[in-house]
Amino acid sequence: MRFLWAPALGIAVGSIALGGAALAPIVSATPARSEALILVDADSGKVLRAENATYPWYPASVTKLMTLYMTLSAIRDHRITFDTLFTVSANAAAQAPTKMGFPAGTQVTVDNALKMMMVKSANDMAAMLAEGVGGSIDDFAEMMTATAHHLGMTESNFVNPNGLPADGQITSARDLAILARALIHEFPQYDSYWHIPAIKFGRHVVRNYNQLIGRYPGADGMKTGFICASGFNLVATATRDNKKLIAVVLGAPSSAVRAVKAAEMLESGFQQNPLSWLTPSLGTVDALAPIDAAPPNLKDAMCGSHRKRPASEDDEEAAGGGAGGSGDNNPQFSVMLSALRAPTPKNLLTDGGPVTPVVVYTGPTRTPAEIANLANLPEAAEPSKKKGKRKAAAKSADTNTAAAKPTDEKPATAKPAAAKPAAGKPAEKKPATGKTTEAKPTDGKAAARSGPWTPTSPSALAASPPPELGTKPKAQTTPASVQ
Repeated sequence: MRFLWAPALGIAVGSIALGGAALAPIVSATPARSEALILVDADSGKVLRAENATYPWYPASVTKLMTLYMTLSAIRDHRITFDTLFTVSANAAAQAPTKMGFPAGTQVTVDNALKMMMVKSANDMAAMLAEGVGGSIDDFAEMMTATAHHLGMTESNFVNPNGLPADGQITSARDLAILARALIHEFPQYDSYWHIPAIKFGRHVVRNYNQLIGRYPGADGMKTGFICASGFNLVATATRDNKKLIAVVLGAPSSAVRAVKAAEMLESGFQQNPLSWLTPSLGTVDALAPIDAAPPNLKDAMCGSHRKRPASEDDEEAAGGGAGGSGDNNPQFSVMLSALRAPTPKNLLTDGGPVTPVVVYTGPTRTPAEIANLANLPEAAEPSKKKGKRKAAAKSADTNTAAAKPTDEKPATAKPAAAKPAAGKPAEKKPATGKTTEAKPTDGKAAARSGPWTPTSPSALAASPPPELGTKPKAQTTPASVQ
């Protein structure tokens, strides 16, 4: 066997083995870290990187890319138009958050529903579109699955249009890359739907959960997703110098980590790697062989009792569980693998600047002048930071606990209340603080919603990668032990 010495890397690797068995663990289909990744050239379908790419996974809200594809197909086939009005049914209104919260009977155009679904990740809008296009949720889900298989997404099965938890809702990183390619190639004229930076409903603005939009150079799509069983998922696209790449990240421990991992993958694909000739060809995305296994369930890791608070789609902080930055399956190859990949800078995401939101509304299509008037409505004041609200709620809870157990922590609380105001915050103001988040919008549309609007948008990701991207390997269980 001949060896290649890489002085800059300080390692020797077998040039023969490098093209065969030695690199097999790099694309192993064992989800040792409960994570699946794939990087694909959108034009050729060539796979540039794949880790657990064909392992079954719960899609969460990236399911809505399939709902988008089905809706755009119905428009292409002249069965509906963007101006078609669909009505929110009782079933759609009853969908779990995240949602717009419109009451049953509200009418929304297909155009506005798509925008709300893709930016707000509104589950009620996805259900309304499914019922409008397919007649019912079940019929639409059957259409989704049949269309997915026709596209080559052989590992995918759908039972709902929004990705809410369901055992039969399954896909893979490979299949999602195939779907992203189909959207890009079949509906290039509608690409704006998957890279809207923010929407404005009345006076409230919601930013896209995809943290690459406006923060990673060239980012132009597509969709995020999260449920406890799946972890944080992201299908991301970016274009530079007429080269478009698709990165899929499934099972990340937080929204911050999935964004940085996707950016790192895209960056490596855009860079010219002088050692690329050493890596074996992974073929095209549709040629990757499926894995016959049950999808890992990350519920305990994502939402278990060990967490300080449950994870959510708009989670701003690291969700814990420390995942390694590379997601490599075999530690003995970590040095070799990092050597074969083009180096990437650490700070790939810039601070998100101001964005111009797209106006959305209920009812029939409005004139440009009416939309301009809606755009000029002053934005509602942003609520206090989430951390502050949580702390206030925690203090209020602590106060109630102290009142229930006067002899446990602070005996002084048993003193007459008149002696306490000078010491700090009056106790009677704490419950009122916990109620301020229920304020209704003031744009005159409060009656059109069954629940309070939640305009909180993800805060800017720190310029440096989150601590979860450290290189310290994480202890993992085998797929059989993941419950």
